[in-house]
Amino acid sequence: MARDILHDNVMVLKFEQAIIEFLEAYAKGYQNSPDGLDTQVIVDNRGRHYQLLRVGWPNKKFIHFCVFHFDIKDDKIWVQVNETEELIVDELARRGISPEDVELGFQPEYLRKVVA
Repeated sequence: MARDILHDNVMVLKFEQAIIEFLEAYAKGYQNSPDGLDTQVIVDNRGRHYQLLRVGWPNKKFIHFCVFHFDIKDDKIWVQVNETEELIVDELARRGISPEDVELGFQPEYLRKVVA
């Protein structure tokens, strides 16, 4: 029992590290963006939610845009939002995450394994 808890904690930390590393690296691409938007990496360790947001008031119009949203649940990384052309499964695989550990939550269940 203790071994299972330890394994689960190690797995969650590995998932979390890969997600945060990816989000922070992607956020750097917005550093000198002239669009007037702030880029925020949101990390909720307790709820296991991770997001990359773009927020601001360009041209007097409020923008709150979720670029990526990941959750860790059911022993997997769930990609809830990907508003880019990035192949998330490949990006996470480069960070040591098996494709079998990733679910594309924004896809209908019957497409998830086909697309991943």
